[in-house]
Amino acid sequence: MPAPPTATAAEIKNSNTRYHDAAADEYDAKWGIDYGPVGQGQVRAKLEKALGAPPTAPFADALEIGAGTGYFSLNLLQLGAIGHATATDISPGMLSTLRATAERLGLEVQTVRTEAERLPFADESFDLIFGHAVLHHIPDLSRAFSEFHRVLRPGGTLAFCGEPSRYGDRIAAVPKRAAMIAAPAWRRLIRAPAAGWVDGEIESDGHELESEVDVHAFAPDQLRDLARGAGFDDVRLRGEELLANAYGWVLRTLEATAEPEYVPMAWRRFAFRSYLALQRVDTAVLEPRLPPELFYNLVLSARRSG
Repeated sequence: MPAPPTATAAEIKNSNTRYHDAAADEYDAKWGIDYGPVGQGQVRAKLEKALGAPPTAPFADALEIGAGTGYFSLNLLQLGAIGHATATDISPGMLSTLRATAERLGLEVQTVRTEAERLPFADESFDLIFGHAVLHHIPDLSRAFSEFHRVLRPGGTLAFCGEPSRYGDRIAAVPKRAAMIAAPAWRRLIRAPAAGWVDGEIESDGHELESEVDVHAFAPDQLRDLARGAGFDDVRLRGEELLANAYGWVLRTLEATAEPEYVPMAWRRFAFRSYLALQRVDTAVLEPRLPPELFYNLVLSARRSG
């Protein structure tokens, strides 16, 4: 469910800030975010998928847009794929969690609270601008892409992963509905009580805004046009995750209906490992053969000439 069509840019940004502040502490657990070998492998594969090949050298200065809790920035730092990371987000809660995780991992990262449409950086400051599952939250994408182009150095790279496609977003509604039907039986099986919202208890701490933070689902040509319109060259776009995403939405929807502390660790391990198995099938079999618009996620890369 997207933000209301009458919502202003300020209202959308306020909902994003409040929701992500509220969700920051449990965000990594909710989405299965990992900072070990599994997470590093996922992030490396996503970046290489966007670029079309492994980078030939580390990016010296990298800027992440909508860094959240640090899934991409922190894993890329551990991989040595970037030298210095500047992580931005509209949510101070997310950046606080990112800093805590960076400290735990022994990593140095600069964090800046800012909007994507008004980046507080000098022209030509970065070699790489990247993000994961962030563009669909930004109200004014044309302005944001212009800012990306401004702060990227000539010859620099733009890469965004995990952006929902219009067709994939519609497909995702099917496993979500199926999971809601199956949820009572699933909760009985794992002996977990229903989450408060299932019985009509709605929190007012920001979590209730989750349905209002998304603004866009993209057609592939829309993302291409945004990049080219901002002055980028060598625009590349492909799809990502079909089977894994449908399955993932079943898992996430089921788990969202239960009180989190009652979901057994054995179930979480099974869910995560089976999701990774389907992700490998998508990567090896489906993604090279099917058009991007059939997948749930789109990955984009481009270059600033110079």
